[in-house]
Amino acid sequence: MELLSPAGNLEKMETAFTYGADAVYMGLKDFSLRCKADNFIESEAATIAKMKQKHGKKVYGTLNIYYHEDDLDLLRSKLDEIALYPFDAFLVSDMGAVDILKTRFPNIELHLSTQANCLNSESARLYQRLGFSRIVLGRETPLSDIRRIKDAVPEMELEAFVHGAMCMAYSGRCMLSAHLTGRSANQGDCAHTCRWNYRLALEESERPGMYYPIEEDEHGTTILSSKDLCMIDHLLDLGNAGVSSLKIEGRMKSIYYVATVTRAYRKALDALDDPAVDYLPYRNELDNVSHRDYCTGFFYGNGPIDVNTSSGYQRQYMYLGRFLKEVKPGIWEIDIRNQIAMGKSLEYIGPDVLKIDDKEFETLDEDFQVVPHIDHCKTCYLKTPCPVRPGYMIRRAVE
Repeated sequence: MELLSPAGNLEKMETAFTYGADAVYMGLKDFSLRCKADNFIESEAATIAKMKQKHGKKVYGTLNIYYHEDDLDLLRSKLDEIALYPFDAFLVSDMGAVDILKTRFPNIELHLSTQANCLNSESARLYQRLGFSRIVLGRETPLSDIRRIKDAVPEMELEAFVHGAMCMAYSGRCMLSAHLTGRSANQGDCAHTCRWNYRLALEESERPGMYYPIEEDEHGTTILSSKDLCMIDHLLDLGNAGVSSLKIEGRMKSIYYVATVTRAYRKALDALDDPAVDYLPYRNELDNVSHRDYCTGFFYGNGPIDVNTSSGYQRQYMYLGRFLKEVKPGIWEIDIRNQIAMGKSLEYIGPDVLKIDDKEFETLDEDFQVVPHIDHCKTCYLKTPCPVRPGYMIRRAVE
């Protein structure tokens, strides 16, 4: 099975490849359902091509907004720019974009976005006739239905989300954000209004104006706020059902999230082929990234399912930065994201290194002088006796 990770920008793409992704999906400005992500611009196309060639991996472009007439005009005007990117496939949800893309890019595969709500074998057959080679299944699709779809359309690749945030709406087709804030989720501008605190009430038709509150606790109800999906312990079931690609949600998540989650699923996939691989320590690292309570979503049936949560994001560690290059023996230039102070204990993680503890590091300023702490937005260095490499992440436990 393919491991597909999010790439919200260039450094996240490099991180996803380094930490074990077989492919990444990235958004283009104006056409992606994550308009708040950094997304990519034309000047980065050559860098992406070099990165793809260096790692020998695949890159998928998301063009999965719902297109109004002006959006289609914009798509037509941007085809030459899109052609600069080394895409292996386009993710599309709106059929209005299909002929435009097939005509201009006949050799690039079409993958059906989860926003298109393909949940059954008859729909899969239709999309196959339209030229799609892969379907990204809705999170509502149970394993039993996935197996039936694969049996009915064996040539069609099936992709499933296995980790990350879940939307309370059917395959993300939500109007709540647009109604309350004017920001359309279907245009990539979701305000995440389902995560707000609500006071819900009932009104009986014969007693207008009399409201009966629905309470769960003192904070209100949480029926709209979903738990996070986590299927790392069930990859064999997904493979047996016919899933070809395992998708991690999170183009707007941090580089630390991309590294930790990608690494965990890489180890879990490797363990399917090699029983000597112990993925559990890496699986447990999923508790060390920012997340809500985990669940298996709707994969195991359509009965009563515990997918809502009253808890917010949980975080055990603070991401501090990453190692860039060794400029002197034991002295590393770092990309710093939060303050690093002497006297604290740091941990480093790498693609094949669970973690390295370091209490002997020193923080250096731009002149290589030891200072009490180093801060974001400054050129700074870390001196460490530990065996680290470029791309290793730096973190510390939350106090």
